[in-house]
Amino acid sequence: MVWIQRVAPRPFATRRVVCFPHAGGSPYFFRGWAKALGDFDVRAVCYPGRAERIAEKPADDLIAMARQIAQEAVRLMAEDGLPTAFFGHSMGAIVAYETAMELASRGIDLDHFFASGARAPHLMRPDPGARWDDESIAATLVELGGTDAELLHNPAFVELVLPYIGADFRMLASYDAPPRTPLGCAVTALVGADDPRVTLQQASAWRESTRGAFEVRTLPGDHFYLAQNPPFDIIEGSAAGR
Repeated sequence: MVWIQRVAPRPFATRRVVCFPHAGGSPYFFRGWAKALGDFDVRAVCYPGRAERIAEKPADDLIAMARQIAQEAVRLMAEDGLPTAFFGHSMGAIVAYETAMELASRGIDLDHFFASGARAPHLMRPDPGARWDDESIAATLVELGGTDAELLHNPAFVELVLPYIGADFRMLASYDAPPRTPLGCAVTALVGADDPRVTLQQASAWRESTRGAFEVRTLPGDHFYLAQNPPFDIIEGSAAGR
């Protein structure tokens, strides 16, 4: 059960970024990032129920999952002491935040935190009664712009992928952020200018999640702006804020 996977070997990296995928996402979403971020050891989180962990049952408790990811992150960060940033997109931003909070509770600070395409945690409201059948999942995927509508007519996609996307949506719908002490690291919030689900105001509310420096950036594109225009320059420039 490997939570944090190396995207590509980078023996001379001077920094690390751990990427947390969106609902239904896998480490494969970030497979091209290592080539672009040459100074970084790029890692990606693999949630249960997809990629190499397809045989496992998807997680149903976001905070409990984040605690398990944090245990592996502690070991990883202790190995070489590289300054480590978290980059989380959509649901991944909330998972990354809860993982960062668990690290902070152990006295371990991140170098930087990137919240992409997500409302601030204190704006999240649990909705355990939300219906996430195949039809509502498909409609949401099309609205967000991250899925080709033709895939929704592919029996293999519906059989293999929709179940764990639905599990992720239900897990996120049950998330209830407890009161938190703000993070100590710098936080950058990123949002697509045409994101149908996250507004600039909701992204800006991440300011309340840190005692450190804060910046919000609006980027061209929709919820999945980073598929066409990954924010490599912003990540690379984060060292200046340390």
